Amino acid sequence: MLFADVIGHEDLKKRLIQSVKDSRVSHAQLFLGPEGSGKMALALAYAQYINCTNRTDTDSCGQCPSCRKFMTLTHPDLHFVFPTATTKKVDKNPESDLFVTEWREYLEDCKGYADLSDWFARLDIENKQGIINVRDAATIMRKLSFKAYEGEYKVAVIWMAEKLNVQSANKLLKLIEEPPEKTLFILIAENQEELLNTIRSRCVMLKVPKLALDDVKNALTDRLGCDPQEAHDAAMLADGNWLLAQRYARDKEDEKLYANTFQKWMRYCFKGALPELIDFVANDLKPLGRERQKEFLEYGLNIFHNSLLFNNNMSDEVMLPTDEKAFTQNFAPFINAKNVTQICELFEESINQIERNANASIVFMDDSCKMSKLLRIK
Repeated sequence: MLFADVIGHEDLKKRLIQSVKDSRVSHAQLFLGPEGSGKMALALAYAQYINCTNRTDTDSCGQCPSCRKFMTLTHPDLHFVFPTATTKKVDKNPESDLFVTEWREYLEDCKGYADLSDWFARLDIENKQGIINVRDAATIMRKLSFKAYEGEYKVAVIWMAEKLNVQSANKLLKLIEEPPEKTLFILIAENQEELLNTIRSRCVMLKVPKLALDDVKNALTDRLGCDPQEAHDAAMLADGNWLLAQRYARDKEDEKLYANTFQKWMRYCFKGALPELIDFVANDLKPLGRERQKEFLEYGLNIFHNSLLFNNNMSDEVMLPTDEKAFTQNFAPFINAKNVTQICELFEESINQIERNANASIVFMDDSCKMSKLLRIK
C-alpha cells in the first residue's frame, strides 16, 4: 500500500517517512487509534516504504519487486498475527498462519481498513471470542529468528494487539524488547486499557486520531463517487470513522430508517404506552436482525452524545444531518447529567447482549421500560 492510498493523516505520514530518512526506525511501535482511523493502512504503507528499493521523499515507488510483493501482501519478510478462533475449516488449534489466505483477501477487499467484527464475520466464528494465542507467538518467534529473505527489514504486524492473551504476550516480551537486527514490530490496537502494560511499555506509541471531516468527505466523493451533500452528511455521522462513513454512504436508507425508528421509539418510551411499545418492538425492531440492531443502538448512543453537546451550548460540534439535528435539539432537554450515564450503560449493555445472541424482543422491551423512567428524570 502506498501512503497516497491512506486517507488523511498527512502529518503522521511525514513523521513516519522522516524516521526512515533519519534511520531512526524504532524496533517496536504501537499504532493506537479508534476504529476506522486507518491504523492498518498506515502500517502497511510504512512497512512497504521501509523496504522499497527506490523510494522517494514522499512515498514508496510502487514498482520495484519489493513494492509489488508488499502490495499483494506476499512479501516473504512481511508477517501477520491477528485474532482467530475455531471455524468449520479449522476445528482445533487455530492460529494466524492457518487463515493467511483469507486474511490477505480480506485486507485487499477492505483496502487496509480492517474491522474486528467484519473479520470475525468473514471467518464465520459465530459467537466465539477471537484471540491471539500462544501458538501465534511461537510461530512468529520462529519466523523472525531467520535472516530477512529479500527486504532490508523483517516486519511483523500484530493486529488488534489487545487480543493477545497473557501467555502469548509473555512469550513475545523478550523478542519485542530485544528483536533480531533489522526487525520491526508494528502493533495495532484500539483500546489502550486492554493492552498489557508489559507490552505497551516496550513500544514507541504513535497515536492515530480519528479522521478529519473534510478528509472523509473527499474520500467518499473521490473513491465512492458520492454526491457532495450525501458525502458531507455521511462524514458528519461517521465522526472520523472511515468504516462507518462508507456504510452510511452506501446504506443511506438504513441511516434514515435508524433515524425515523429511533425518533418513534423515544416518543413511545416517553408516553409510556406499553401496548404500542410491544407492537413496535415486534414489528419494527425485532425484524432488523442482529447486526442492524447493534448499529441501531450505536446510532442511539450517537444521539445521546449530540444531545449533551446541545445542552452545553456546543451546537457547532453536532455532527448530524439537518433533520436529525432538529430532532436532537428538541430531544436534548430529556438527556441530562442525572440520567445520561445510566442511559448509555443501558444501550452499551444491550449491544453486548445482542452480540451474545440474546432474545432481541426481551432486550428491547427491557430497554423500553427503563427508558420510560429514565427520560423523566430531571
